[in-house]
Amino acid sequence: MMRSMRHTWEISTASSGPEALGILGREPFDVVVTDMRMPGMDGAQLLAEVKKRYPEIVRIVLSGQSDREMILKSVRPAHQYLAKPCSDEILKSAIERSCRLKDLLAKKCLKQLVSRIDSIPSLPDLYLEILEELESPYTSIHKIGSIISQDIGMTAKILQLVNSAFFGFRRHISGPTEAVELLGLETIKALVLSLQIFCQLDPARLNKFNLERIWLHSLATGKFAKIIATAEKLDRVTVNDAFMAGMLHDAGKIILAVNLPKVYQETIKSAQSGEVSLVAAERQTFGVTHAEVGAYLFALWGLPFPIVEAVAFHHAPQSCPQQELGILTAVYVGNSLEKLLHEGEGADWQPDQSYLSELNVLHKLPVWQALCHQSVAEGGEHGA
Repeated sequence: MMRSMRHTWEISTASSGPEALGILGREPFDVVVTDMRMPGMDGAQLLAEVKKRYPEIVRIVLSGQSDREMILKSVRPAHQYLAKPCSDEILKSAIERSCRLKDLLAKKCLKQLVSRIDSIPSLPDLYLEILEELESPYTSIHKIGSIISQDIGMTAKILQLVNSAFFGFRRHISGPTEAVELLGLETIKALVLSLQIFCQLDPARLNKFNLERIWLHSLATGKFAKIIATAEKLDRVTVNDAFMAGMLHDAGKIILAVNLPKVYQETIKSAQSGEVSLVAAERQTFGVTHAEVGAYLFALWGLPFPIVEAVAFHHAPQSCPQQELGILTAVYVGNSLEKLLHEGEGADWQPDQSYLSELNVLHKLPVWQALCHQSVAEGGEHGA
């Protein structure tokens, strides 16, 4: 399948997990693609070792394995799961997309940090609520979907699972409620209670980082992005993706705050001093911003590209190669309008008029703002 790429990529093959680890120990690689059922060491065990020894490597499963237990074993160590039969183009596309991520995070330590992450911590109250609901004899798919859709970490993980081929879905799924319905109650229970694909945030690690504010802001931005996309009569999939992208756009802040709490707290203090914006302070400290950190993780997880793109460019939409009215614009404007609503008419949060003019939508901004404000008035503070 990879023969046509032999002049573009350096490709090595191995007939077993131990042989693969031996090759990895001798030279650097960007991507590992493995089957699941192999003699001695199976694919999940191989990827768990790769994750531990070489966390910056992208980990992809390519398997016809239909054994539910084996699939569940691969959920945590794998970034993406491709199902056999798999066309050459799908496999090449997954590898090419992974390789394009190489330069998104320049520092190796950040690549290792983000590549090692298999879940984004959830708000303690929602985490306990989902556990209680799943252990209740009276639980329902609708209730489970409702809880998951309120949490950034749970939503991101569920979207990873249903948009890869872990469970055999071959269509675009952009909402946690739909994802939960497709997975079914027993699978959700196995994923959450046995595999613990969700994790609870430890408030002690946050060093005064205001996660609840990020949570409220993200929910409101998602709602505003959906309102804008709906007002522009974009198709249903795009409208749903706009909501998801808005909800997930600041996930990079949580990743940095949880994994590098002291350094990120200093970065936030630097921004609060008024000398530089948070984005500029992040770039000074890490060489990248929270937007790129979040986008890197979601691209590794195989989330839909329009969502990844919107997360990556939500502070600098003019830098996006594709300039059109779509998900990115909805998230960018939704983010700006929520900041204005919460923090007042600060110049930092005014949408870039030149960007909106280039798209020929600047005249629509007052309409979008009025619709978003109306939703807040009807739905409570920030529409959350």
